[in-house]
Amino acid sequence: MADRLPITHRRVLRTAFPILLANATVPILGAVDTGVVGQIPEAAPIAAVGVGAVILSAIYWVFGFLRMGTTGLTSQAAGAGEGAEVVALLVRALMIGLAGGALLILLQPLLFRGAFAVSPASAEVETLAQGYMQIRIWSAPGAVAVYGISGWLIAQERTRAVFALQFWMNGLNVLLDLWFVLGMDWGVAGVAWATFLAEWSGLGFGLWLCRGAFAGSIWRDRGLVFDTARLRTMLVVNTDILIRSLLLQGIFVSFLLLGGRFGDTTLAANQVLLQFLHITGYALDGFAFTAEALVGQAFGAGAVRHIRRAALLSSLWAIVTALLFSAVFGLFGPALIDTMARDDSVRAAARDFLPWMVLSPPLLVGLVMFDGIFIGATRSADMRNMMALAVAIYVLALWALLGPLGNHGLWLALMISFVARAVTLGMRYPALERAAQGARAV
Repeated sequence: MADRLPITHRRVLRTAFPILLANATVPILGAVDTGVVGQIPEAAPIAAVGVGAVILSAIYWVFGFLRMGTTGLTSQAAGAGEGAEVVALLVRALMIGLAGGALLILLQPLLFRGAFAVSPASAEVETLAQGYMQIRIWSAPGAVAVYGISGWLIAQERTRAVFALQFWMNGLNVLLDLWFVLGMDWGVAGVAWATFLAEWSGLGFGLWLCRGAFAGSIWRDRGLVFDTARLRTMLVVNTDILIRSLLLQGIFVSFLLLGGRFGDTTLAANQVLLQFLHITGYALDGFAFTAEALVGQAFGAGAVRHIRRAALLSSLWAIVTALLFSAVFGLFGPALIDTMARDDSVRAAARDFLPWMVLSPPLLVGLVMFDGIFIGATRSADMRNMMALAVAIYVLALWALLGPLGNHGLWLALMISFVARAVTLGMRYPALERAAQGARAV
């Protein structure tokens, strides 16, 4: 398969561009959420949406293993020519997603209580955030199942379908945001209801995009879907990625909550600036997801040379994209901040920390691309172990920097964690190629 479909710049861009557009709609939605509530001339609603969205995103992205594991396993099955297993992986992903979302609904009192127990935000922010989360949690099954659908589509380079899915969900969310918040004056609750409706509609549209998998009888083959060896492999890969995701979300949640030590204004400013970071990360993920699909297919086919070429070409375009984002943030950052916040104190605080946003895109490239490469090769144990090491380095950086540098120290510790993840994964890349050579030999 790899020989019939050589890895070229054109193939990388053809695969990456729809994903780049699809992922860009996600942080744009976050920016719209922030901007809509930012029209209320108070810091608390902005901070509340920020806290609520980050906590729910952290909880949902615990199931990010579903998207990543499905992409890696499906791309390898496709590369090996195992069409029936490709269909079975979709069914397994949907079952895990729906069951996982239902579990989150059942556990919501415990999850929310734990989140607010460690939150240093003011009582007003916590009250608004809790109301936001209590609405959104009811669309958890739809939101989590979409992770599996997206991963399955990406693995087969069906990136236009992924773009259509994200455009539908986030476009509808934006329209409902504007209607519910600005038109009907529902405030923070309006943002939550908009997301609730968009996530359930996204699941329906995603199933329609995957309708070809349900045209035959393979998806009903219980022996195949519940194959013990395949399930064990999926369990190991997903567990490793789950641990990695928990550690990663621990970094971002701690970042936001520690920012609350410096007051609601700084917390709101950090939330505004995180939208810059998210926009960059989602754009770079377009090339990381491409690496997942191409590296996974090459790994499944035992084509070591194609693994290396996929990694290099996708990373090259990611570097170009990162430098472009740094330039945009340096030139237009203040104007973007003013668009997302009306409160003068929030604007001033965000400008103080804007240089970190100019620095962040080049620092993100290494970790984002190595994540994609290792996901495609399902080297999940390496991802887990190197993430644990990066968290330890982040904690040490917080201990050393938070006191003397305040919120600047918080941002610097986050940047250090980015570099640590990239360097540690880079050290494990030779082992990935050796594993591919071993698989080819077998």
